[in-house]
Amino acid sequence: MKEIPPRYNPQEREQVIYSKWEKEGFFHAEPNPGKKPFSIVIPPPNVTGILHMGHALNNTLQDILIRWKRMQGFVSLWVPGTDHAGIATQNVVERKLRAKGKSRQELGREAFVREVWDWREQYGNTIISQLKRLGSSCDWQRTRFTMDKGLSEAVLEAFVRLYKKGFIYRGNYIINWCPRCQTALSDEEAPHVSVHGKLYYIKYPFKQRAKGSKGIVVATTRPETMLGDTAVAINPEDPRHKGQGGKIVILPLLKRELPVIEDSYVDTEFGTGALKVTPAHDPNDYEVARRQNLPMINIINPDGTLNDSAGPYQGLKILPARKRVVADLEALELVDQVEDREIDLAHSDRSKTPIEPCLADQWFVKMEHLAQSAMDAVSDARVKIVPPRYARGYLDWLSEKRDWPVSRQLWWGHQIPIWYAPTASEDDLKRAFAGRDDVVWQRDDEHQQWLICAQEVDLPEDAIAGHEITREVDVLDTWFSSALWPHSTLGWPDKTSELDYFYPTSTLITNRDIITL
Repeated sequence: MKEIPPRYNPQEREQVIYSKWEKEGFFHAEPNPGKKPFSIVIPPPNVTGILHMGHALNNTLQDILIRWKRMQGFVSLWVPGTDHAGIATQNVVERKLRAKGKSRQELGREAFVREVWDWREQYGNTIISQLKRLGSSCDWQRTRFTMDKGLSEAVLEAFVRLYKKGFIYRGNYIINWCPRCQTALSDEEAPHVSVHGKLYYIKYPFKQRAKGSKGIVVATTRPETMLGDTAVAINPEDPRHKGQGGKIVILPLLKRELPVIEDSYVDTEFGTGALKVTPAHDPNDYEVARRQNLPMINIINPDGTLNDSAGPYQGLKILPARKRVVADLEALELVDQVEDREIDLAHSDRSKTPIEPCLADQWFVKMEHLAQSAMDAVSDARVKIVPPRYARGYLDWLSEKRDWPVSRQLWWGHQIPIWYAPTASEDDLKRAFAGRDDVVWQRDDEHQQWLICAQEVDLPEDAIAGHEITREVDVLDTWFSSALWPHSTLGWPDKTSELDYFYPTSTLITNRDIITL
């Protein structure tokens, strides 16, 4: 008889026991109409590294639930997998390349994507190994990755369906731009951080100066953006600026003429009650400009330098431009005063870089109907949030129903299934795609081209004889694919027995700060 060791040694026994569990298929679940289902899909960890203590806690809680339900006789399915994490993964791979003196631009898109796949093979497998060492009783036969062929096809199918229904559109709007990552970010990817800054009071002289008048003084925390101003706004109810509406002021440094407009949006309690309007770099100014039919001037390049619309400041980064603009204004005696102030500033949650609001062409999902359906599911208790107090935050956040910018200027991710045909005619498209229900096209009059949406990623570039068509280079926000995870991992859009039996899933355990996502 083999001698029993005096004390239990987990290093010697746990992997042996776990290997037996896995070999015998104890964690595998198949649909069984004679029993009740219980299903959890793992919130897929990002393939940016290895698991941390938060993952350990979350997966332990899920494991407790899934094992408890198995013992109760439920057919219990726990689907494991990993997330491609577009921005985060591209960042870490680019950092790895920089350490070798290389850049993704030098490699080109295809070679760079291969580098990221190599990273994923290394760290994706490490994550799965870590989950097994924790003892997680996942159904490893169903392990998925958001860039798997089947899941990628589900993403394209979802995009095309939403596009056909009019829920997806291309628009020129203010977005959160990260100069470091050079991509758009959603509001949830751009948390606000309190930083020390300054409030500058700057004089805008009147074109026709009345005796004793020094013009209008505006207050701003970002004086460099004045180079993109197209108006100065005052509140029509503010007695301090009575009679100034309709006048013309001169934009300091660039000598551009700006109208003084009246708009009730202007906060009379902030600064002097006068607002510099920079429509291409502030979401509220953008709305003012739309109401007042003002031009919109973008002064920032994708890399965070100023472009040729900034005149003599072209090529400068934001902070050096701010210092030079302030110095030049002081030399002209146009700085009235400067105050120290704590500023609530959006930062990229990945690169920690300050966000620059910018006007850009992006792809959006209309959220009014989709958000309402998600709210209804919680309001009528089809979905229960535990503890219940977090439901309030969920409903409040979704009630704003802001359209979701889903395009990302990255190379790693699901490339948006849109093609551009600037020279084709509608008859050309009809001939090229006759009998194909999976292709939809519409005219983009603003850019004088046709937009072609198709779920097939191999749409031939010579599909329209004699006309060039090009693929959209942007990829979809990672959350677009993550949102499909509960049903794409079960075979959607195909009608599988797993989808019919295990969906909707029973429980989701996640961190409270991403409940809304």
